[in-house]
Amino acid sequence: MSERLHIIPHDHKVKKADRAVLHGHRPAIVWFTGLSGSGKSTLASALEYRLHRAGLRTYILDGDNIRDGLNKGLTFSDADRQENIRRISEVARLFVDAGTIVLTAFISPFKKDREVARKLVGAGEFIEVFVDCPLEVCEQRDVKGLYKKARKGEITRFTGIDSPFEAPEDPEITIPTHLLTLEGAVDRLFSYISKELS
Repeated sequence: MSERLHIIPHDHKVKKADRAVLHGHRPAIVWFTGLSGSGKSTLASALEYRLHRAGLRTYILDGDNIRDGLNKGLTFSDADRQENIRRISEVARLFVDAGTIVLTAFISPFKKDREVARKLVGAGEFIEVFVDCPLEVCEQRDVKGLYKKARKGEITRFTGIDSPFEAPEDPEITIPTHLLTLEGAVDRLFSYISKELS
């Protein structure tokens, strides 16, 4: 007999809808995906600031921050990348249940993992943001010096170099960070999210 048969989730009285009413907006996962150096974390941080100033409840889950804590034991193998995103997806789902707009900034290179995250929440509660930036521009930025190390072979299985990135086929919104200013990108996102979650 599976031990999971003994797990019976408790049905609490306060529901997601009750929290949404209290907060004055619907909750959602705003899932930023893109190559390293595309601007995911910068964009998520700037958007959160704008949403917060507008009185919306927010929280950011960011790649390096999560790997420094909750997921510190995971490597960058395909299996561990999938587990990294699985854990993040479950945490993000909890934030949605709490009535919060949670912004996640992760490379999340595999389509199937992002789809798993989408299916954990209700319709309209997952907003996939493709932070679209050509590899050559990301390499020119190389804000963390990671591409240089990957090209030298000091880092292996680096997304975009020797590990694939599967770009979203139908994201809710695409932000070409090589063509927009940060302010312009945030304006687009804020307008879209305000309309969707009001």
